[in-house]
Amino acid sequence: MRRRSIFKLSAAAAALATLNACGGASSEEPGGDADGPKQVTVGVIPIVDVAPIYLGKEKGFFSARGIDLSLVAAQGGSAIVPGVLSGEFQFGFSNITSLMIAQTKNVPVKVVANGAASTGQAGKDFGGVAVRKGSPITSASALSGRRVAVNTLKNIGDTTVRESVRKAGGDPDDIEFVEIAFPDMPAALESGQVDAAWVVEPQLSTVKAAGATVIASTFTDTAPNLTIAAYFAGTKLIADDPALVKGFTEAVNESLAYADGHPDEVRAVLSSYTKISEEVRSALILPKWPVEINRASLETLAGLGETDGIFGDATPDLGKLLP
Repeated sequence: MRRRSIFKLSAAAAALATLNACGGASSEEPGGDADGPKQVTVGVIPIVDVAPIYLGKEKGFFSARGIDLSLVAAQGGSAIVPGVLSGEFQFGFSNITSLMIAQTKNVPVKVVANGAASTGQAGKDFGGVAVRKGSPITSASALSGRRVAVNTLKNIGDTTVRESVRKAGGDPDDIEFVEIAFPDMPAALESGQVDAAWVVEPQLSTVKAAGATVIASTFTDTAPNLTIAAYFAGTKLIADDPALVKGFTEAVNESLAYADGHPDEVRAVLSSYTKISEEVRSALILPKWPVEINRASLETLAGLGETDGIFGDATPDLGKLLP
């Protein structure tokens, strides 16, 4: 069957292509003098995944390394990657497929620290495919021929959904993906605008509370303990200020380890940068935050992305992207 996905570039991919065509801008040196802390701005997405860096700032993990950290919320990688390249941000946060897309377009960015990972537990992961209450769809195999919402077309969402469908015995090429922002997915699912939605926390908890059923844990289906996202920097900053990059990476790693061991503090810090209610915060499934990047899982993700045409005719070079 022909693939019915909508073959248009996402906003993030379009921005990356424009940057590549223009050669990109150089990251600027962070502010601050030799005797004081360095002013460092990080572009983040206001989602559960970035809770560790907020918690690490509160705990002083960054200030202890001479970093005066500012966290700036952006809608997604389409804003963060150009911001890192222009020097607006010294570091950024992005899902790993977006960074692979950037690398295949020769955008000069490189991962400096892990970001978030799957729990590795089917049915108990922080993302998955949900269908509304009463839906006749009871397994991922039945998604063939259906409309499925993802937050960005031709990215980690449709790659992992296809793998769940493939493993369940369905046709991964016969899915109509529809681009809908995460906050709008519960309403789209409830109204029947889509047959299923690929949701992550906190929207996962929201749709479950409305009676939706999770029929596939897509991250878990894709690879064991899949690395989902990472912190990255421009290659110019990495070359020009290795001491800053080293300090930032160490502080992020300390933040990840602390968050993984203190889930109650993670839930509390969410109130400082999201509008997630206390009721939802107490119920949602948290990601895992390992310090180590699971390279084997990313090799699997890259291979699936190639199969599904996520990277066009290119092949991601993980050696160039990963630390």
